[in-house]
Amino acid sequence: MDIAEDPALLLALLDAAVDAIVVSDRQGTILRLNSSAAELFGRDAEDLRGQNVRVLMPPGMAVRHDGFMHHYLSTGERRIIGIGRDVEGQRADGTVFPLHLSVGRADIAGDVAFVAILHDLSERKVAEESAARSQRMDAIGQMTGGIAHDFNNLLTVVIGNLELLQETKTAGKAGALISDALEAAELGADLTSRLMVFARKSPLAHEIIDLNDVVAGSISMLRRTLGPRTELNSAFARDLWLVRTDPTQLQTAVLNLVLNAQDAMPGGGRVFLETQNIQLDDTYVAQDIGVSPGRYIRLTVSDSGEGMSPETRIRAIEPFFTTKPPGRGTGMGLSMVYGLVKQSGGHMTIYSEPGQGTTISLYFPATSDSADAAGPAPSDAADALFGAGRRVLVVEDDARVLRLTTSRLRALGFECLTAQSGDAAWALLQTRDDIALVFTDLVMPGTLSGHDLACRIAAARPQVRVLITSGFSEAVLPGGRVEAAFEILRKPYRQADLARALQNVLAER
Repeated sequence: MDIAEDPALLLALLDAAVDAIVVSDRQGTILRLNSSAAELFGRDAEDLRGQNVRVLMPPGMAVRHDGFMHHYLSTGERRIIGIGRDVEGQRADGTVFPLHLSVGRADIAGDVAFVAILHDLSERKVAEESAARSQRMDAIGQMTGGIAHDFNNLLTVVIGNLELLQETKTAGKAGALISDALEAAELGADLTSRLMVFARKSPLAHEIIDLNDVVAGSISMLRRTLGPRTELNSAFARDLWLVRTDPTQLQTAVLNLVLNAQDAMPGGGRVFLETQNIQLDDTYVAQDIGVSPGRYIRLTVSDSGEGMSPETRIRAIEPFFTTKPPGRGTGMGLSMVYGLVKQSGGHMTIYSEPGQGTTISLYFPATSDSADAAGPAPSDAADALFGAGRRVLVVEDDARVLRLTTSRLRALGFECLTAQSGDAAWALLQTRDDIALVFTDLVMPGTLSGHDLACRIAAARPQVRVLITSGFSEAVLPGGRVEAAFEILRKPYRQADLARALQNVLAER
């Protein structure tokens, strides 16, 4: 047998490739593609054959494609052929994503064919952006620490001279002015101390503490401080692991977060504090640069306030950045919290959407004693291929999370359909009867939220199971907690957590 000329070998090579491969003729008509290409663009391979490669490109690139090919075929000048460059692709759902394109030419029986190899750069771009953000914060921290150090020296001179002035004979005439100046100087000293915490140059009085005790003490103070229209509730995990941090700074951080939450709810609302033991694995670390895998205690502060835009969320922890009106804030609250968590070896995340509220999570590493006492890490034995080809409809409006979720589900043996809103998901459910489970985010654009979608499915399609996920605490969402009829999986979650939640939901059938 001459395997070199066996067409089955070509098909096997195509499908074995991790990168997407598309073969087209001189007009750009797709002759063949591998399964990785179909998956990359979110399309069916059979539907793509016979179409022009322009359908895989954003409009701006698609309109120029024919001109590029004509120029190459008539002049031989290479711009991409045999060179490769970073370009953009467009998926079936309209999302545009970065990829690296390499194109080779083949002359077959007097005609020309082109072989394109496409590598998805989405994860690399996310990692680069996260690393750049981390580097920017480190640079701001170094600059801030230097400024705060010099400013502290200046304030020391100012405060010292004002105190000496108070002891002189002229103090009687200018006593009020000296007192005002001292008060302002002391406020400046407090501000620089916060800057030093953000810059991670302020020494912390580290102690091994039970986070529940510190948060409970903060709540006692807050109940006497918060306005009558702010509802404050909490949920403390039992057997919480111990952490090593500064209890006074932590209490100040909790007060800052809750008071910020109250400011974000001018008309009143709910604030919810929660503690939990959590394991961060490599999948989570891959998405959030700057945190090591291991056992953490998560302190979550959620509110039902105005939420943040993506631009505000990115800048929220920068010193002096604030969305409050003049005179209402220094912009140092979140910066101080961020500095405390980083100095404690931890991590901070902000999950927010306009009009839906904000959830801020602080991750503190568990001390070695409490981690050892907790026993070995949870087993990933639940990660078996139990999906058995069952079809799951994934409903998620964040394109990056959608891709990660479908990859995770396929690794468990499921087949996936996708929708980017509750309305689109419900419309799809009307046309298909082969969907075993709907895995939906709780907060969705459009008419139907994830919870609305789940309730409609329960009423009209009870044979379809539902699993809900969210980065928010459901305790602060409109309508309060999600009905007990639906299981909810909190983000971020491990693959083993996903597998167990799916097994629980499907076992109810």
